[in-house]
Amino acid sequence: MSATITSDLETLVSEARNPRTEQIDLMSSAQIIACMNEEDRGVADAVATELPAIAEVVDRIVDALNEGGRLIYIGAGTSGRLGVLDASECPPTFSVPPEMVVGLIAGGDRALRHSVEAAEDDETRGAADLEAIAVSAADVVVGIAVSGRTPYVMGALRHARGVGAATAALTCNPGSPLSALADTAISPVVGPEVVTGSTRLKSGTAQKMVLNMLSTASMIRRGKTWGNRMVDVTISNQKLAERALSMLVEATGCSPAEARAALEQGGGSVKLALLMQMTGLDAETARATLEAEGGFLRKAIERAGQNPAV
Repeated sequence: MSATITSDLETLVSEARNPRTEQIDLMSSAQIIACMNEEDRGVADAVATELPAIAEVVDRIVDALNEGGRLIYIGAGTSGRLGVLDASECPPTFSVPPEMVVGLIAGGDRALRHSVEAAEDDETRGAADLEAIAVSAADVVVGIAVSGRTPYVMGALRHARGVGAATAALTCNPGSPLSALADTAISPVVGPEVVTGSTRLKSGTAQKMVLNMLSTASMIRRGKTWGNRMVDVTISNQKLAERALSMLVEATGCSPAEARAALEQGGGSVKLALLMQMTGLDAETARATLEAEGGFLRKAIERAGQNPAV
């Protein structure tokens, strides 16, 4: 390793040695996990300092999705895996098409299960991977890299900026080169890891928390929930079918049999079944009412109440 690289690493908060864990190899199992738990307590506070920046990115994402654009996560290693994870959970949770939220990782799908560490050093590959999915000015690209200097991610953000896409950098080191490339920088500083340089720990937890906020808040803003109910869930297994029935029964007071009938009439749409059950609208009229209100169930209920003949 060159002296320059060593020097660069030593300047990163995420690479510093943690004085509280220097004797961790002498601890018992109970002591190790207690130490890890104590270190994790500060992660939420670190994320809290970045809430204004996170909200700014959410607003950009909502605007982009409303205009037919996409949310694109791109990263390497753990950062890339977390982005792919968040993207992959959006279709079943919010019934959005898989191309609406996209996760890209250095090294491709193989890197999800196997270490492809050298892939993160290829700056041109980051740009090429975005070009392959035709990134455009309509999209929001979130580059994820704990260090804030991963070449693959930096190449991606440079390309995204070049085509006019909105950009955000999610790092755990303030003032990073990646942050300088982005429209908005999100940099929760969680401090040195329990095991020096193992950024899948506190840094990874912080990234997961931020990604949860970006996707969930954006979907809520787009009418994908009713209150805190997950009304746009895709019923793809028995557990979700039971959850949908329970939601209908709890929200409307109907019987399980009535809930099943409403779901069947609504083509499996929980949101449509709820609207029908709460307003008495038939499936066709309920669907038209939802479409007229941009998919917002609360607004559709209000509209039907004001004009039951909608």
